[in-house]
This record gives sequence, structure tokens and C-alpha cells, in this order.
Amino acid sequence: MMKLICYLSNGYPTIEKSVEMARIYTEAGCDVIEVDFPSRNPYLEGEFIAGRMKSALENCSDYSKYMEGIIRIKEENPDTQLLVLAYDNTVEEIGEDAFIKFCTENDLTDMIYVGENLGLQQKLIDSGLKISCYVQFHMPENEVAAAKNSNGFVYLQAKPMTGNIDPNYPTLNDCISHLKLIGIERKIYVGVGIRDSEDIRMAKEAGADGVFVGSTILKLHDNVELLTETIKTLKSAT
Repeated sequence: MMKLICYLSNGYPTIEKSVEMARIYTEAGCDVIEVDFPSRNPYLEGEFIAGRMKSALENCSDYSKYMEGIIRIKEENPDTQLLVLAYDNTVEEIGEDAFIKFCTENDLTDMIYVGENLGLQQKLIDSGLKISCYVQFHMPENEVAAAKNSNGFVYLQAKPMTGNIDPNYPTLNDCISHLKLIGIERKIYVGVGIRDSEDIRMAKEAGADGVFVGSTILKLHDNVELLTETIKTLKSAT
């Protein structure tokens, strides 16, 4: 069965609310929570996520408090896997060694690292952290090669949002099959464009190991009943 991975905006509207939301996610059937460290420069995020990060940091700019919140989430949801998302600028602000110590001591070894600081990325890998690699739908050779050489899961774009498609890999099934053919045995999770049960079934039929769901869930935070039902419905499709 595929894993349902739900994104959690850490610190929005407060860290306490994020801890509470993580419990709601888990009770509704979420298998994996992607929890972020809000970045002061989230240059790859859309306006929606970036706005949440900005709001979180306006409420609390102390990253040690976010660490405490993540530890609570882990302790209160022991059967739910956590994926940590962090930008290079955030890791640098926390302190590279302090960040690595936090992750390794709390068994938070799977992470999504966003940034161009390749030296820092290699340091994280050398410390035992498993760094995911993002591959766009049109399968750029450099991204496919990076995914093959990485030590973490592959984060594969689920849909060609800009219509950019390699004719050799016109479907998600083709993309996943090629990644496996070149020897990638690690998990392949798909995201970007996954919004409903139909999308999840498509990903499942293509051979994905899990699906990321972001804004579909985040936009329901003020309606816990509907959020819970939505997660249950999405989970049933996996």
C-alpha cells in the first residue's frame, strides 16, 4: 500500500497548533508527515507556502522552539514517520553541526534539503542523513543522475505542470519505470499536482511508493472535520 504524505507548515499559526494538527493528521490516516523549518528565504516555494513560513517566523523566530515542536510531534505520534524539510539558509542559521545533532539524536534521518550549497548537502549525507532528490516530470538527465547517486528517496514530479514532457517518458508510469530500470531501488514518492483520489490512484497504478499532498490539506486547516474526512478519503485511495 502506498504511503500518504501530508505537508505540515511548522509554526503556522503557532507551533502549538502545529503539534495539534500533526495529531489530527495521524488520527485521520496520514502515514508520513512532512514537517518544515520555516525559511526566511523560501525561494522555491509558491506564495501560499512562503506566506505561511513568513507568518510563522513573525510569531516565533527561535528555531530551537521549532525543534522542540518537532520532537513533541514525534513523541506524540510514534507510528508516524517524519520527513524534515529545510532550506540551506535555515540550516546555516541554526548551525550545521547543531542541525545535524538535532536530526541524528532524534532519529530524523530522512529529509528534503533545499539549496545550492552542495558542500553542506554532502556534509549532511556524510553525517548519516538521507537526502532526497527532486526529479521533474520531463526527466532532465542531470536530475536523474543525481537521484541515482543520492542516498535518499526520489521526489518525482507527478504531473507536467508546464506541459514539459520528454517523449521517451510521456507518462508517470514511464518515468517511474525508467528510474527503476537504471537501478534506483530506494522509495519513489510523487508530488506536485496530487490533489484528489483520482490523482492518487494514477500514482498507485504508475508504481509510486507514496504521494505528497500539500495545499489540498493545508487549505482545510480551519475546518478540522472536512480536513479529517479529506485525509481519510485520500488514504483510502492508496
